Amino acid sequence: MFRVKNSLFCVLKTFPNISVRKFGTGRMDKVNLKGRSLLTLRDFSSDEIKRLLWISRDLKQRIKHEGQYLPLLQGKSIAMIFEKRSTRTRMSTETGFALLGGHPCFLTSQDIHLGTNESTTDTARVLSGLTDLILARVYSHSTLEELEKEASVPIINGLSELYHPIQILADFLTLQEHYGSLSGLTLSWIGDGNNVLHSFMMTAAKLGVHLRVATPQGYEPDDGIVQEAKKFSQQFGTELLLTTDPMEAARGSNVLVTDTWISMGQEEEKVKRLKDFHGYKITMQTGTVASPDWTFLHCLPRKQEEVDDQVFYSPRSLVFPEAENRKWTIMGLMVALLTDYKPKMPILKF
Repeated sequence: MFRVKNSLFCVLKTFPNISVRKFGTGRMDKVNLKGRSLLTLRDFSSDEIKRLLWISRDLKQRIKHEGQYLPLLQGKSIAMIFEKRSTRTRMSTETGFALLGGHPCFLTSQDIHLGTNESTTDTARVLSGLTDLILARVYSHSTLEELEKEASVPIINGLSELYHPIQILADFLTLQEHYGSLSGLTLSWIGDGNNVLHSFMMTAAKLGVHLRVATPQGYEPDDGIVQEAKKFSQQFGTELLLTTDPMEAARGSNVLVTDTWISMGQEEEKVKRLKDFHGYKITMQTGTVASPDWTFLHCLPRKQEEVDDQVFYSPRSLVFPEAENRKWTIMGLMVALLTDYKPKMPILKF
């Protein structure tokens, strides 16, 4: 078990309404992300992440709630490379880009020759001349790094074995909407030390969120990412707890989170993994040690062994607003990377 604490954590616990401007919200309106790529939120500052969430919430308000038509990406196109299948990533990106007036192009391994008959370098250069943006959902993070190196347009990580940053943006927008702010919340991850957890570890502290992680022995998050997360926790004054005990991780938490125990490509490990993850299922019993206002997140698709129906379909579950927010956050990200858009709504409270 590892724990990071400092005096600011104690202050947050004593005074939960401490000003969020301690975390730099006041500079959010000065941030410009046009031309950037997003491979991992490790490379984004607190203010940059907050601006992405602010833009996303603004677009949701103006388009969904006020019925405005905002063709911010008219005349632009995006290449969507999918080595792995997806429901939410494809639908959110495709419908979101079209809603903003742009043209999405969906490409599977049957449609292009990425790294096979045509090198990743050549593909990046070709697509840079044909599109304005590339989103890639890939098996290896190194593919994204090569695309970014060779492309002259921004690259978005739609998922790799190391990170899933666009999922975490949706998760934090969902929590911001539900709780009204993020700073001082405690989020507990109970499950596999996978790409989604890695992205939480690169983001939570920057938003003032404490992170408690329970994984079975042998399924811990990547050690290099753990070391980075420790630094962020110390820098932003948040708690980071690593344990193998799900109930310890859940204790006092506002948000319980899990994900699939068996990712694509791990099907042959199913029997062993189900045995190793025994006791990690999130139930109402797990919630008995959490904060009275606890909620539940899951990036989907969900399996019965990960969380029971009583939690998954309960009023505490935010999984379907979370899924919808995949659309608004990918829209916010694409607008931020391709335009100089300035939100019309006031700066969000974080």
